[in-house]
Amino acid sequence: MIKKWSVQDAKSRFSELLDTALAEGPQIVTRRGVEAAVLLPIEQWRRLERMTRPNLKESLLTLEARTDDLVPPRQRHRRRVPMAVE
Repeated sequence: MIKKWSVQDAKSRFSELLDTALAEGPQIVTRRGVEAAVLLPIEQWRRLERMTRPNLKESLLTLEARTDDLVPPRQRHRRRVPMAVE
C-alpha cells in the first residue's frame, strides 16, 4: 500500500521511509498537501528505466528522422593549409 509522507515527516523519519519503501513499495512525499516526489526501490526504478529506453528495433522503425543519433558530431578543428609541392 502506498503511504503518503509529508516533507517534515520524511526528513525526520527518513530511515523509516526508506525501510517502508523497500518492504512495501513506492512511497509518496507531499509538500503542503500536494504530491511532490516518490521514493521507490532501486529494482523498480531500473525496470522503469529499461521500459522507457527504446531498443534498436524501435529506433529503426520510427517514422521520424533518426540520423541525428547515428551521425557523430563534426569536430570543430580548423583545416590545415596544404603544403606546396615542388
